[in-house]
Amino acid sequence: MTSLFDPLTLRGVTVRNRIWTSPMCQYSVLDHSGVPQTWQLVHLGALATGGSGIVFTEATAVNPEGRISPRDTGIWTDEQAEAWRPIVEFIASQGAVPAIQLAHAGRKASTWPAWGFEDRHGTVPPEEGGWRAVAPSPIAFGDDDVPEELDLAGIERIVADFRAAARRSVDVGFRILELHAAHGYLLHEFLSPIANHRTDEYGGSLENRARLLLRIVTAVREEVGDDVPLFVRFSGSDWTPGGWDEQQTATVSGWAQEAGADFFDISSGGIQTGVRIPLQPGYQVPFAEHVRSSAEVDVSAVGLITTPQQAADIVEGGSADAVMLARELLRDPHFPLRAAHELGVSIDYWPPQYLRAAWRD
Repeated sequence: MTSLFDPLTLRGVTVRNRIWTSPMCQYSVLDHSGVPQTWQLVHLGALATGGSGIVFTEATAVNPEGRISPRDTGIWTDEQAEAWRPIVEFIASQGAVPAIQLAHAGRKASTWPAWGFEDRHGTVPPEEGGWRAVAPSPIAFGDDDVPEELDLAGIERIVADFRAAARRSVDVGFRILELHAAHGYLLHEFLSPIANHRTDEYGGSLENRARLLLRIVTAVREEVGDDVPLFVRFSGSDWTPGGWDEQQTATVSGWAQEAGADFFDISSGGIQTGVRIPLQPGYQVPFAEHVRSSAEVDVSAVGLITTPQQAADIVEGGSADAVMLARELLRDPHFPLRAAHELGVSIDYWPPQYLRAAWRD
């Protein structure tokens, strides 16, 4: 039986436990430069000192138009990459593995940040720092502006941008990369028949809808070599009849593994508005379990995982190989340290500055 605190080795990287920090949007680049700020250092650094095995960045855009909002981080320039370096070095100094989620928002790009503009919704206009979004098909997300359909040259640029972002990421010390193919963003848009109405080689059949993702997996693996683990985040379901589902996720996960991916981070939703999702503790775990058993790949589960025992049960019961935590880590960045105490596990990675506060039996 695998324990929540057993290490896990993926290619050339060993992770100290199975409790990992999920990518979480922060919308904190206030100058719109895409350059990570002091906020990212403090936010991600606290999660590293708190005992997470892997600390993922927020969704980080591979080109300017790939940002969800003008306040997102990026890694399409050398200046942005170098600004990530001290953050990466601090995460690693605390024994956690620094990881980056590489993303393109597709038709959900150029939207108002989730905080600071409570009276503004939808697409940011060009005169206020916005831009025209791109997508597989000219179909708007909700009330957002209609995106521009990517032509074949645009698709080639997307592949090249992911490759270049992967190179910059490993050059500044990120040890794990994740491709964001979930939550209604560009790669998910290509996968889902709800957002992809193309009639060329990137639309129609599952093989065609998966083509862009698999090309990017192949390109990134070629770029970074054999030692860097590559994750893919999928939405396990669109929660809509006729949409993307867990079996398609499992099938494409198998293809992605053959193309060079190593691990699959299973979430759900995000492709359209108005969807009713039955939220309850661990509500997405069945998707992860299905992908793990059907495709025989390694997966993590995420979503309303809030207690140490719940996290332990997911891993020890074989539903997933690890858990990703998000909001619970915002409430308690030291959840992994607390979980070890509550579950009776001895660990040796309390920060020495905090040892006076360690729980004692």
